[in-house]
Amino acid sequence: MGIRQAPDPVKLIIGILAASPQALAEVRGRLIALWGTIDGESPAIPFSFTGYYENEMGSGLLRQWVSFDRLIEQDELSAIKVTTNALEDERALSGKRTVNLDPGYLTLSRLVLASTKDFSHRIYLARGVYGEVTLIYKAGRFEALPWTYPDYLSAAALTFLMSVRSTYHMQFKQLPQRAELR
Repeated sequence: MGIRQAPDPVKLIIGILAASPQALAEVRGRLIALWGTIDGESPAIPFSFTGYYENEMGSGLLRQWVSFDRLIEQDELSAIKVTTNALEDERALSGKRTVNLDPGYLTLSRLVLASTKDFSHRIYLARGVYGEVTLIYKAGRFEALPWTYPDYLSAAALTFLMSVRSTYHMQFKQLPQRAELR
């Protein structure tokens, strides 16, 4: 029989898709107010990976990823997704989003993203939210899975994630030992 242990805290990341530089800056401010200091960020890059969001958000979209200094508990992800969905709704104009927020967390071995859409490779978390392992870390690099979104395979994303993983690794080494669950 295995011994149950409390899971390690993880690194919160949020992918931001924005209709304008102004929308990107404004939502970053809201994210900071909610989750504290941003300790890592990718450059804002043109989002040209798919046309999926164009009907709702228009063309010329920007993609950026940020990470936060404060580590979170893994079971916070569903509540964070509910909050980011509310932020998307607040910023909507005439029922159309101006930002799309993709919260997730990074461990030393994987990137997990939250989704409100069920599918075969997603596991239900809570509150109508599912978790998806989007990338795995193996042999010194992140590896794609069959469902990994193309923007998460971009040089900007992978460089950002490697940097965040390095920061998290330093934070991880300072964590106290996990407690046994009873």
